[in-house]
Parts: sequence; C-alpha cells; structure tokens
Amino acid sequence: MPPSILTALSPLDGRYSARMDALRPYFSEYALIHYRTRIEVEWLKTLAAHPGIPEIPGFSQDTLTQLDQLVSQFSESDAAQIKAIEVRTNHDVKALEYWLREKLSDNAEIVAAAEFIHFGCTSEDINNLSHGLMLAGARSQVLLPALDAIISRLTVLAHELAAVPMLSRTHGQTATPTTLGKEMANAVARLARQRRTIAEISLLGKFNGAVGNYNAHLSAYPDLDWPALSKTFVEAQGLEFNPYTTQIEPHDAIAELMHAFSRVNTILIDLDRDIWGYISLGYFKQKLKAGEVGSSTMPHKVNPIDFENSEGNLGLANAILGHLAEKLPISRWQRDLTDSTVLRNMGVGLGHSLLGYDACLKGLGKLEADPQRIGKDLEQAWEVLAEPIQTVMRKTGLVNAYDRLKELTRGKTIDQELIQAFINELSLPAADKQRLLALKPTTYTGLAEALARSIGQDHP
Repeated sequence: MPPSILTALSPLDGRYSARMDALRPYFSEYALIHYRTRIEVEWLKTLAAHPGIPEIPGFSQDTLTQLDQLVSQFSESDAAQIKAIEVRTNHDVKALEYWLREKLSDNAEIVAAAEFIHFGCTSEDINNLSHGLMLAGARSQVLLPALDAIISRLTVLAHELAAVPMLSRTHGQTATPTTLGKEMANAVARLARQRRTIAEISLLGKFNGAVGNYNAHLSAYPDLDWPALSKTFVEAQGLEFNPYTTQIEPHDAIAELMHAFSRVNTILIDLDRDIWGYISLGYFKQKLKAGEVGSSTMPHKVNPIDFENSEGNLGLANAILGHLAEKLPISRWQRDLTDSTVLRNMGVGLGHSLLGYDACLKGLGKLEADPQRIGKDLEQAWEVLAEPIQTVMRKTGLVNAYDRLKELTRGKTIDQELIQAFINELSLPAADKQRLLALKPTTYTGLAEALARSIGQDHP
C-alpha cells in the first residue's frame, strides 16, 4: 500500500496529520537534516573566519552568501538527495558532508577548503546542536503558544465565573463551597508555574570531538584555544555550552524539558477529568455545533469528547516523554547508539502533547456554565455550614463544638430549618449569631471570588 494519510502507521501522520503541521519544521526527518546543514555550514564559516587557521583564507561575501542560502533555501529535494547518499554510506551525517562537497563543487573557495567541512567533528557534535535547536524552536514557536492559549482561556473563565458558587466535593462527598471560577484559577496557577519552568530550561550543547577532549583538534592546531572557540560557537547557536561530556552531550537538559512537559500534561489530565465530571453533573453545558453527532444510536448525546481526546493523548504523550527523560541521560561508557533512535521520537511525545493541548482548548471554548443547576446542589447541602458554625463556637469558647456538629449532621439530611434552629439555641454573641444565621451554602465561599478575579495578574 502506498504511504498516505489512510495508510500511515502513526495517527500523527494519518488521522491527525494536518494538526501536526506546526511541528514538522522541527521534528521531521527533513527538519533534522536541515538543522544539521545549518550547523555544518556555520562551523565551516567559523573556521574560515578564525585567524589561527591560516589554511582557510577568509571567505568572500559571495561565498558566505552562497553558504547562507544553502541553509535558508534548503528544500525537501535537498534532503532527499542526502538520504540517497546515505543509502551508500549507511551514515546520515557523513552523507550530509558528501552532499555539501558536491553541492558546493562549483565554488573554488569552498573546494580549496573542502577538507574543513566537518573538521574535528564527531557526528554527535552536529547532532546534539541540531536537537537543541529543534527543541528550542518547537518550544518557543509552537508548544508554549499552545499552552499560553489554554492558560489565557482558563484565566478568562476564572474571571467570568469568579462569583458562581459551587459545591465542592472532597472524596466525592459534599464539602465546603467554592466558586467555579476559583477552580479554573487553581489550574491557571499550576500551569503558569510549570510554563515558567519550561521556558527557563537552558538547552545545552557540546562541540568537543570524539570523546569530549578535543583530541583531533589539538593534533592539528595545538596552540589554538579550542574550548573557547567551541564555547563561542555553541553560544552563537543560542545554546548553553557544556564543557564536560563524552562523545555525546548527556541529554540531562532534554530530560528536564521532557519531565517539565510531562508535569504540564499531568495537570491538564487532572483538569480534563474534573471538567468531564462537571459536565456530567450538568455544571457545564457544551455549545452545540451544527451537524455533529454525539452517539451513533442515542441522538440526545453531547459527549465531552474534546476532554476525553485530550486526556488520552496526554497520557500517551507522558508515556513517551517519560521514557525519553529516563533513557536519554544513560549511555554506556563514552557512547552507545540507543539514544539515537529514541531522540527521533521527541516529536512523537510532543506531538501527542500538542494534540492534547489543542483538544483541551477546543473543549474549553465550548463550555457554558449552568448556575441554576449548580445552585440546586448547593440548596440541598446545608450540612456544609457545620464547618463555620463549629469554628465560631470554638472561637467563643463553647465546648465540644466539633462533636456537637458531628452528631447533628453526619450521615443525616440537613436543611436550612434544622441548621438555623441549632444556631438559635447557641449562646453566642449577637454579631456572631447573626452572621451565622445569614450564611447560606451559596454565600459561604470565603475568598474564592477574590482569588479567582486576581488570577492572571502575575501569570502569563
């Protein structure tokens, strides 16, 4: 069967193909080859510009332009040519080196300096910088904007629903009321904290040869400060220089990033499940879309499919991200190849994350709160006022406050009349008694509204 969306083995390249377009410039095979080309070209330019390497005269502006265009105009056809060479070499980075020589064979300056293409490099010098740039680009251009959209939408919901009182449930049982907006604000605070962590993780790069000691470099140019040159080169690519490595950069920073995205995903799974539950209770309705079908047999169904889709993809993403984080920092002695095939799946883990983010955001956009339905549960939960009553009793010195309320309310059906009769029998200061008598489950929400309205003032 010829490859197509219908015959793709992975749903990322099949059913969800169009939704992965934003990540293809960062995690496709084409993208990896493109980033490798950028690193090889930049390294050649760096060597040519260095006064300590007289064997390469400084390139002319025309040559520099040609080199830059090789990167900026790099095409899928170019990547295919490199893959064809790889069939012969059975080595992907060496194939790129040969392609560069062929592609630039009409430039006399490059031909004279051809032996300095990939000079002093092990393949992992090229690969690790490429992977760092791929992650940095996807993080800033795709993944953080997707996360920001969720945080922004949740912040709007927190503000809009700040004053909508809602019965809490701890252990699935009725508990102290909150507001629907405050529960959205809780998610905003958690996500914003992890978002900052993701943004602040510094991606590392190394450029120090076969086992990290500049052995080959020094054999050719013993007087050149290779660590300083490598540091300058790595930092010029926008990465943090790692001076202590084996043949590979140990991937600890990538593991940190994968773990950070995994934590975001876990928070969103928690959110997905909570909102799924609120929809089930009728606290949220979902806006209808013409033509959509909720069930193949039950016409009335409006299923919370976006949150279910989000939860499923985020769970799958975490399985992959977790393996990446646990496996990548481990390499036998100075190098084994187990990281190479695993690194090719960064886009898979982050792709399923992006699917989860998009589905969650889509679901959030359909939500409409139903204050009347929420209010019905509160009206039938007068037992939640046992907490403030016993707290005021404690304040005024009435003994056994907790036990007296426990005896009154636990396992019983409580209504307004019973609660207020109990309050009236208490020997309380008039102000305290009046305040308790004025309480209703709908008004016993503490600072929930204020907290919900303040969210977003110090978060993205």
